[in-house]
Amino acid sequence: MREVVVAGVGMTKFARSEAGVRPLAEEAVAAALDESGVDVSRIEAAFFANAVAGLITGQEMIRGEVALQNTGLSGLPIVNVENACASASSAFHLAWMSVASGLYDVAVAVGSEKLTHEDKSRSFRAIGSAVDVEWIQGLLAQMPGPSGPPSGDKAAAEDGGGGGGGGSPGQGRSLFMDFYAAAARAYMGQSGATAEDFADVAVKNRAHAALNPRAQFRELVSREDVLASRAVADPLTLLMCSPIGDGAAAAVLCAKDVATRLGVERPVDVRASVLLTGRNRGPGEPDAVQRAARKAYDLSGVDPAELDVIELHDAAAPAELMLYEELGLCEKGDGPRLLAKGDTRLGGRHPVNTSGGLLSKGHPIGATGLAQIAEIVWQLQGRAGDRQVEGARVGLTENAGGFLGMEPAAVCVHVLST
Repeated sequence: MREVVVAGVGMTKFARSEAGVRPLAEEAVAAALDESGVDVSRIEAAFFANAVAGLITGQEMIRGEVALQNTGLSGLPIVNVENACASASSAFHLAWMSVASGLYDVAVAVGSEKLTHEDKSRSFRAIGSAVDVEWIQGLLAQMPGPSGPPSGDKAAAEDGGGGGGGGSPGQGRSLFMDFYAAAARAYMGQSGATAEDFADVAVKNRAHAALNPRAQFRELVSREDVLASRAVADPLTLLMCSPIGDGAAAAVLCAKDVATRLGVERPVDVRASVLLTGRNRGPGEPDAVQRAARKAYDLSGVDPAELDVIELHDAAAPAELMLYEELGLCEKGDGPRLLAKGDTRLGGRHPVNTSGGLLSKGHPIGATGLAQIAEIVWQLQGRAGDRQVEGARVGLTENAGGFLGMEPAAVCVHVLST
């Protein structure tokens, strides 16, 4: 396997945008190429991630070929990648694999998503398709009474909260946040975590987002603001849920020796790239995130204690605390204490979600994984501005997509370093 580096990254601002999938992708690709210093003529393949265009815009097929036709990438092999919220990180994994294997010298991974729609229920139905739909329909058929959405979920839909967690499989119920809420309640019993702890995650990530000009939400919030926001699914409130939004991100990957020949100025090493699928597991067996993290640590030779900066999948605030433990940043049940000590804030031992995370940076689901990569690359290059982690040399991203039962359907973990 050849050594692979990220030569450059690009990202749009995440927001509710008038732009569609194509112009968003064009902006991100142009920025990544410009930052890398690699001419588009050197790109040999493109891996294009999108999760919901088929349901939002009707572009079910050839999404990448359509979105990238004005970027200079037409005529190349273009691979379309869909893995729910892990689509973009999966595209990055495939681009890495294509270069590491020696098939290509230079490849680009792109994620672009137009998640907003004038009919908000359409956005929520699209998100909610990232489950075993037949299994969910079977569960709903067994439930007594009407299947209309609870009032809290309706409020979330009206305010646009809950992206990556407020979807519907077509029956009008907010299944994703129900999953997160059920997991949060179980975690509260196991760890002693409180709703105040979950609110503090949202407060921390909003403080980080205030320093990120590409973040969707930058106004500071307090614990009281988060707890007082509208109920979604107990114990979750609106500000504990990632928002609906649009955006794109891209990364140029090169073989390390090729990057040297091309004069890439600030390459970032890809130490590990792992993609796994969730599974039915027995009691005490590691979940998909734990399995992916362990494999990434083994491949990279990096220990969790060595991580300088981390971007993880906080689609709902409680997930961040659980992921501290699953990634090995602390012992089981110690997530709330790690947060309270300030270790995961800027200036702490393991700053987490310096971008603002999904909660505040935003979560246009088909672009999220590459946005995480972009943040880690900028941090390792010393280019993160006011949110820079001093001396950052090793970073990790964790990105999950969909649900199979209570397991993530897909999980990607990447370790990067300089």
